[in-house]
Amino acid sequence: MCNKVPVLLEASRTMITGSTGFIGHFVAEACLDRGLPTYLLVRPSQNSPSKAATIRFLQNKGATIIHGCIKDQKLMEKVLKEYKIEVVISTIGGNSILDQLVLVEAIKAVGTVKRFLPSEFGHDVDRANPVEPGLRMYNEKRRVRRAVEGSGIPYTYICCNSIAAWPYHYNTHPADLLPPLDEFLIYGDGTVKAYFVAGSDIGKFTVKAMNDVRTLNKAVHFRPPNNLLNINELASLWEEKIGRTLPRIIMTEDDLLTATKELPIPASIVASFTHDIFIKGCQITYSLDKPSDVEVCSLYPEAPFQSIDRCFDDFIQKVLDAAKVTSKPTGKDGILVTTPKPEPPVITA
Repeated sequence: MCNKVPVLLEASRTMITGSTGFIGHFVAEACLDRGLPTYLLVRPSQNSPSKAATIRFLQNKGATIIHGCIKDQKLMEKVLKEYKIEVVISTIGGNSILDQLVLVEAIKAVGTVKRFLPSEFGHDVDRANPVEPGLRMYNEKRRVRRAVEGSGIPYTYICCNSIAAWPYHYNTHPADLLPPLDEFLIYGDGTVKAYFVAGSDIGKFTVKAMNDVRTLNKAVHFRPPNNLLNINELASLWEEKIGRTLPRIIMTEDDLLTATKELPIPASIVASFTHDIFIKGCQITYSLDKPSDVEVCSLYPEAPFQSIDRCFDDFIQKVLDAAKVTSKPTGKDGILVTTPKPEPPVITA
């Protein structure tokens, strides 16, 4: 299967696992917007109202729903054969990472899948080295990588770095929450930079990469230069948007390391990643100098990334929708932003 370069049609039949999750729904929507025959593998026990709403939304856009679980190898082989799946994208997370090992065996047994994108969608796990408990998750992703490579399945790894939002150290998906409205937590000295990518762009460029011969058996890194910012710069941009200056509270390296030990999972995992990003600089301490590295901006120079400025404009709209506007506005755009207590963290992993 690997002696030839697999040729993918523009309308490759694509199956996505984890499509109701934060990353998964962006990838699924991008596939549908591209006009791809899109199949969503959904667990039969899926009864969360929000996830059910996501399924309905994607189904209305044209997705085909397949009920099943990737831990059932025989079922996966049957699905891959019957639906003639050419591309498999996994966006599962949490405790399900190693379930992909069964999916790898099914793909290998069928022998007709032309590209597999395992659940990465973050850092390059062979380069980043977070403290526990995040390291455990990365070790699991490394096991999946080695299984994929050892099986001979054509693959692409998506290393999209950070979500374009305020990086709360205790929340799995920062975009679930508004940026701070009362005070900032600044990690370390606030000068370590990271790449921030909107969820819609993760979906868009994932779909571009999955059909590209240049990404075959490579890691695709998302490094949009205009979205390379440190947390002090993020804070200043948000202050400009809301027309106010907020207090900045320093969270030291020791504070973050304590959070990795004392917060419950998955918040402790997020804290370990936050430490790796904003203290150790895991996104910027290496060059893309391996033959297996490609950078998405060089692949698609004509395709723009949504800027952090634009992403923060979207958050401002959410503030307007949620906050009370007084008759004496003081903000940049005539908005007085109230300072409610932060919402409780929404853990979605």
